[in-house]
Amino acid sequence: MDRLYSPSVISDIQRRYGFTAAKSLGQNFLADKNTIDRIVGCAGIEAGDLVIEIGPGMGVLTAAAAEKAGLVVAIEIDRRLMPILEENLAGYGNIRLINADILKTDVNAVIADALAAGTPAPDTAPEGIMAHAAGPPQSALAGTPTPDTVPEGIMAHAVGPPQSALAGTPTPVKIIGNLPYYITNPIVMKLLEDGVAADSMTFMLQKEAAARICAPPGTPGCGAVSAAVSFYCQPHMAMSVSREVFVPRPNVDSSVIRLDIHKGHAARPISDRMFFAVVRAGFGQRRKTLLNSLTGLAGLSKGEIGKALEAAGISPMRRAETLGLQEIAAVADAICLLQASTRP
Repeated sequence: MDRLYSPSVISDIQRRYGFTAAKSLGQNFLADKNTIDRIVGCAGIEAGDLVIEIGPGMGVLTAAAAEKAGLVVAIEIDRRLMPILEENLAGYGNIRLINADILKTDVNAVIADALAAGTPAPDTAPEGIMAHAAGPPQSALAGTPTPDTVPEGIMAHAVGPPQSALAGTPTPVKIIGNLPYYITNPIVMKLLEDGVAADSMTFMLQKEAAARICAPPGTPGCGAVSAAVSFYCQPHMAMSVSREVFVPRPNVDSSVIRLDIHKGHAARPISDRMFFAVVRAGFGQRRKTLLNSLTGLAGLSKGEIGKALEAAGISPMRRAETLGLQEIAAVADAICLLQASTRP
């Protein structure tokens, strides 16, 4: 990694590229090798894994993951960081960089591309040359146009000497990232709602956000994202991270969480979409009773929502934060069944 985690190296890179960390993007760069290695360990990255990284920054975690994984696909929103990442990661043949907004990216399509294409064959590009696919939508990894895969303007880079990393093997998919506070919940909810085809997600978050995401259902700390996480994943608080190991130093400490995604669920709701709709409506107005917060959901009147709650065995006077996971699923199913029975 050429000591990419060293504060002096980070400062030198910023000076040479005229780069200033953007507060609006929550940019704080890891500057401690022990912390980096521990995060990779928490993620359980092993040889042959496909790793999707959200927000690689200057590439310190990217490089550490690439030393263990079969292939790392890193998605970075800040175009200014792309030449820095290309320089810092040029020695790795199993990294792909995508310049895109994660909230506008079809992560399942990126995963499918990676699993289908692996890394380029040795004769597809000169060693050390970056392969740019700018302008019209491109396949993020394979280098051929696929109009619906990624947003227009995406830039895909093949970093370092091409290798074959994933060919012919069943590949565990692990998502990692250092997520800014302001966008933590939208990213986690997007991945869950999209049914991301991954085995686990390991994220570094502000300590408060991590505690909220891991809050057990039926407790005052539980919100929309924690209810969704608990239903679709097994959440773990993995480690604490001091604010002292970042450049620039943030005002708060961080935590690393790991979300192991359930491969099957004993009480899967009839409709995942309705489950998320109930979660959003119920926790979006958490001081209201369920009867009031859910009224209007799926176009149903207050009386119809009352019937659905009764069918689910839930008092209309309860609030969303008091519900267990199975109760939320039961409400979602009752609304689906009521919808089906009232359609002409």
